[in-house]
Amino acid sequence: MANTTRIKDLSAVTSVADTDVLPVDGANGTKGVTFGNLSTAVLNKLTSKTYGLDQGTKSLPAAINELYTNAARNNAGGHNSIFRGKNLGTSYTSAMSKAIQSGTFDDLFVGDYLTINGTVYRVAGFNLGKQIGDNTSMGNSMCLVPDSALYNAQMHNTDSGQYTEGAAANTTTGAYANSDMRTANLAQATQKIVSDFGSSHVMSYRDILPNATADGQASGWAWYDCKVELMSETMVYGTKVWANSGYEVGCINSQFPLFALAPEYIHRRFNYWLRGVRSATSFCFVDASGFASNLGASGSFGVRPFFFVN
Repeated sequence: MANTTRIKDLSAVTSVADTDVLPVDGANGTKGVTFGNLSTAVLNKLTSKTYGLDQGTKSLPAAINELYTNAARNNAGGHNSIFRGKNLGTSYTSAMSKAIQSGTFDDLFVGDYLTINGTVYRVAGFNLGKQIGDNTSMGNSMCLVPDSALYNAQMHNTDSGQYTEGAAANTTTGAYANSDMRTANLAQATQKIVSDFGSSHVMSYRDILPNATADGQASGWAWYDCKVELMSETMVYGTKVWANSGYEVGCINSQFPLFALAPEYIHRRFNYWLRGVRSATSFCFVDASGFASNLGASGSFGVRPFFFVN
């Protein structure tokens, strides 16, 4: 091994071969990490720290995965702060469920994704709704959002085809909670998500939703049983934009870590509805070109909901 050194001294390494093993001090003796074809530039960044890796020689992917885990400290806060983007496979597994329910979130990070029955579901964050609810507290959870719209639908069902603000067919009366979207048009999404993840894993919870309007904005709210819902502007952007009432915010009232760490996942080159009331005739949505917008409630736009699993 031409360039064997301690991890805490990697800044001294000038080259490395595929077979080089970098030993690490440990309670049970010397431990090793095989780093293979790391460039000198990368090695020079790994300085001033001795990492406590499991006994034995590790490949670079395994070593980096362990460093991720150690850095995240196996809690929601740590895992919400790292965007990884790993392909988690084609099914939701019992190991994932166990890691979520225990609150350690082992090998799960923001941006990781599952592809199930043709839909890419991406991890948006952990414990985003923990401790909410009027009659029971929501426990440990993982929030997911599909990369693409599941289908297109209207916020309020009409046949007029008049999508512009002010058209007679458009209305936001009853706000999100009483919209055709929530009372009927989300049923298809709920059915697919429950089928893809299992009814025992898709979490039901209680949240406070806007349910009345006055003067073109939400004017009331109440507690509702929730499972698969449209996102609010706050969840996507981290603030209200067109939805100009505090009744729009509810209990899940912060930006999803996915959108904070990787804003490109807000912008997917398709229009999709958000739950906020803009006026007496229009709801909020994310425009395909990337800007925050609003349009008449009879418009048929993408349904991109969020949900929690455990």
